[in-house]
Amino acid sequence: MKRTCSIGFDFGTESVRVLIVNVRDGSIAGEAIEPFSHGVIDRTLPGSGETLPPDYALQHPQDWIDNAAVACRKAMNVGNLSPDEIVGIGVDFTSCTMLPTFANGTPLCLDDQFRSVPLAWPKLWKHHGAKREADRINEIAQERNEPWLARYGGIIGLEWFFPKIYETLNGAPEVFDAAETWIEAGDWFVWQLTGNLVRSTCQAGYKAQWNKQSGFPSRDYFKAIDPKLETITDKLVGPLASPGLQAGLLTRESAERFGLRQGIPVSAAVIDAHAGVPGAGVAAPSTLVMVMGTSSCHMLNSRVEQLVPGIAGVVEDGILPGYFGYETGQASVGDAFAWVSKILNQSHDALSREAACIAPGAGGVMAIDWLNGCRTPLMDGRLTGGFIGLSLGTTPGQLYRAMIEATAFGVRWICDTLRDAGVPVRRYVASGGLPKKSPLLMQIYADVLGEKITVASSDQPVALGAAILGAMAAGEQATGHAAMSQVIQAMAPQNDEIVYHPDLVARKKYEELYKHYRALTHPTGTIACSMRSLSDAQS
Repeated sequence: MKRTCSIGFDFGTESVRVLIVNVRDGSIAGEAIEPFSHGVIDRTLPGSGETLPPDYALQHPQDWIDNAAVACRKAMNVGNLSPDEIVGIGVDFTSCTMLPTFANGTPLCLDDQFRSVPLAWPKLWKHHGAKREADRINEIAQERNEPWLARYGGIIGLEWFFPKIYETLNGAPEVFDAAETWIEAGDWFVWQLTGNLVRSTCQAGYKAQWNKQSGFPSRDYFKAIDPKLETITDKLVGPLASPGLQAGLLTRESAERFGLRQGIPVSAAVIDAHAGVPGAGVAAPSTLVMVMGTSSCHMLNSRVEQLVPGIAGVVEDGILPGYFGYETGQASVGDAFAWVSKILNQSHDALSREAACIAPGAGGVMAIDWLNGCRTPLMDGRLTGGFIGLSLGTTPGQLYRAMIEATAFGVRWICDTLRDAGVPVRRYVASGGLPKKSPLLMQIYADVLGEKITVASSDQPVALGAAILGAMAAGEQATGHAAMSQVIQAMAPQNDEIVYHPDLVARKKYEELYKHYRALTHPTGTIACSMRSLSDAQS
């Protein structure tokens, strides 16, 4: 029997995953993952022995095409699918991952003139080379009392779109001058698939300060930062479209490369974590979706728009239509656990078993989980991690548990920040790679939050969310679903198979420990100020 399926292209930090999903019942028809040939470029450029600065994290744009094509063909073969069974394509991508291109879409780094210039290459989301530029952008915005700043919690992150452009102007002006278009990687990939340059309102709204009513920040603002930035928005050409809306149709050339058929509708791109909201089966407001991986992004749809300090953004129709989408996040979660495991030279399983035998509080050890900076609510990449309460008797399990508890305290801080601003948070759904791998992690989160946490059914909610958006782009005639809520219910049905309830004794203990965490992480406290000074001294 012929199936009706949608494809989700899920671009992560190290690899691309392709998930092919039946739009009628959400069953997985095919799946494949392909590592990027060049991985994360953070030491030397391809073909060059030049050492990159320590804060650099780049990627190779040809990997996105070549490795995605290989994964797509593998997934089609695994599912024994024919091209006629694919009705839609969705794309999610890490963000802000961005690059400069020529007007025809060719990345500058693929041109011989710029191949050896690091800032001509795509900057991955975790590229942290724009610290000074982010400071300048925030300073001018605050001096001018820019009206859009409050929608981003009063501060712009150094990982975002315009700091990375400004960094290129300062560090490689020849690249800045040659760039004819600056674009998010997700939008670039859709451009290559369809031949249409369409920008995602999700990526533009959360990472480039675009607003549905007012557009990008004004020319006067950019001129105040640097006169050479005055006309930068002229290089942000192309219409904007919400995820789930059609950006174009698959071209013949792309169809041949990916083993598909020409003319398949392609959705506008979406930020990877944001795709995890529909992929987690969540369509209702006031539900915090915790997409947990190397970093964590916590999203919530709400019927109210409030200006919340330290959030990564509130965007109308930014996640699902009809709601104000809030983005918050933690820059290091799975990465932090992996660091502890690596430093101690012990496996996660061994550390988890030991940590599970330790009472809340990790035997008097407390961690600060800012190993890659603090995203929400402080938006400060200069902050770093640490432990307090160490002794000669401290064990590996205590360190591991303390780091888990610290990330849970970080989520609690995010929720308190939202509620204090008048944004209700009533339910919790966890998704991504970590929740199903670590029952200890999820129990500690439930205990710290004092709330029930449901784990999303799908093992790949982000890729599933991209496939859902692809189905929306295909339209009711192709899928039988007239609205986003219908697609979500059919393709990502919720269940209560895995639910964590707070332990009342542990919850009471964590109430006290959370106060200590907040005291240690006070944004103007001695620890945070020392972290910034030490970080600045290394710049």
